[in-house]
This record gives sequence, structure tokens and C-alpha cells, in this order.
Amino acid sequence: MTTRRQIIRYAVGGSIALTLGCTSDSMRRSQNLSTFEVRDADWHDQRRNRSVPVRFYLPDKKIMTGKRPLVVFSHGIGGSRYGYSYLGRAWAQAGFASLHLQHVGSDRMLWIAGSPLDLVSRLHQAARDSEAIARVEDVSFALDQTFSGDLGQTIDPNSVIAAGHSYGANTSLLAAGAQVERGGRLLNLHDIRIRAAIVISAPPFYGELSTHRILNSVQIPSLHITATNDVIHIPGYYSDVTDRIHIFDNMGSHHKILAVFEGGSHSIFTDRSGTGGLLLNPKVKDATSKLTSAFLHSILNGDHDDLRHWPIKHHAILSRFTSTC
Repeated sequence: MTTRRQIIRYAVGGSIALTLGCTSDSMRRSQNLSTFEVRDADWHDQRRNRSVPVRFYLPDKKIMTGKRPLVVFSHGIGGSRYGYSYLGRAWAQAGFASLHLQHVGSDRMLWIAGSPLDLVSRLHQAARDSEAIARVEDVSFALDQTFSGDLGQTIDPNSVIAAGHSYGANTSLLAAGAQVERGGRLLNLHDIRIRAAIVISAPPFYGELSTHRILNSVQIPSLHITATNDVIHIPGYYSDVTDRIHIFDNMGSHHKILAVFEGGSHSIFTDRSGTGGLLLNPKVKDATSKLTSAFLHSILNGDHDDLRHWPIKHHAILSRFTSTC
């Protein structure tokens, strides 16, 4: 039987901005438009004997009517549930709940557990097949927990979106239906509750020969976000923007969007405030928040106006925008 301990940490948007360190005046102003709630839960999957810490960002109950859509977010290697807070805040203020997972085994403990001399070895261990599978199982487990708990009465099970950055983008793709072959059979980790995917800085599936074969089975709408200087430098796992575009090109669904920012960096999409340029960083975060929210409104509500106008409003920082919708 799965056990759960849940703690409500903060309740007002302004308090969260102060606690988590918002970096942009425009983002601070936007947070004053509405309050939102943050809940942390420390879950444990007894079947796998694995901890799954999570953080929820929830829209203000006063402005919500009906059940809320849910974005389940998977962090990059070395991240945590506390990261990508600018997205959680933006989605909550746009009326979407989000569930940010922490994947034990490939989380922030990689940077602080053990000798610095062993860091590369720990990173390689975090990228092994067993951890990649465990991360996808974290997604399904967290959704099970959400819908069986008190929040299950307020979240729409038919409006679940998978999202992730870097390694988390691969996690989201596998949960969305991507298939790899192991032991002569296709490994299917697809969670059928996922309706669409937000894929930020997706690396290649290292060691696999055919990206098309892996991604052709992903038949749901997807939004892909990257930057021209989006480069991963982990030893043995080098990857750049061409890999992100290759992922986009090989998706099986005909409903897909690609946004490529000019410049930037791989970590510009995290909460780090200086990477990719002090001036560009907040602009990319603001544009990413608006693009992902517009995509969600388009997919879930049939409201396409914001998505249609987004590339026009942000053309100054865009290198490419492609939509097959």
C-alpha cells in the first residue's frame, strides 16, 4: 500500500515570488494579478521502494470554474521539484495546475553526493536504462497518486499534458508513447492519460539507431522549444540544437510546433537567471511561459488566438517558428 505525506508550504503568489527569487520585474507584476497555491508532497512508491517528491502549483480557487487541466513536469538531470518555478507560476496563473516531479537517482543529489572526481560516473549512472524507465514510472505513479487523493476531485483526468526539459523531455516523450527496443521487444511505457507533450531541449535517444522508429508511435500534439546555442556538454552525451530539431522532425503526430530562440543556452530554460545572456534570459523565460500557456489553451480549450499571435509578438528573439497545425 502506497503511503503519502503532504505539506502545504505556501499559499499566496507574492510569498512564493519572494521565496523562490523571481528575476524579472515583468514577471513580478504578472504574479500580482492573481494568487496561487503551492503544495509539496513526499510520496513513496512501495511497489518500487522509491521516493517520489513532488511540488504542485495550483490556480487560485476563486478564479477557477470546473476541473483544472494538469501539466506533469519532469526536470533535467541534476534538477529537483523546486526548479522551473517560473513555468509553474505562469501555468497556475493561466488556470492550469502543474505537478513538478523530482526523480531520485537523477536529481540534484548528483552534484553533492560523493566526490567531485566521481561526478562524471554518477551522471552516466543517472542516464542508464533502469533510471530512464524509473523516471517514466514516476510520472504514472504521480498521476495515480494525484487522482486518488484530495486533488483528484479538482483535476480533469482527460486534460493531462506531459512536459519536461532535457532528460525530462525524453521522460515525457516515453510517457507520451515513444518506444525503444530492448531484448528484442519494444519497451512501451506509454501512459494513455497524456493528451499532449511540451518538449523543451530534448536530447537524442543516445545509442539508438532510428529516431523515427522511436518517435513514430507518438501520435499526440507536441510543442518543441529550443535555442540556437542549446548545447549539452556532459562527457559522452554531447548534443546541440540539431538534435532538438531532429526530434521534432521525427514525431509521428502531424500536430506539432517548433520554436527556436536565437542565442540562449541549454540551461536558459531552467530557473537560472544569467545563463544565455542577462538581457535575453528573462525574455526567453517570458516568451516560453506565454508559448506553453498558449499551446495549452489551444489544445485543451480550442482557443488558438494567443498561439497564432505568439510568433509575431516574439519575432525579435526567434530564429525559427514552425507549425504543422
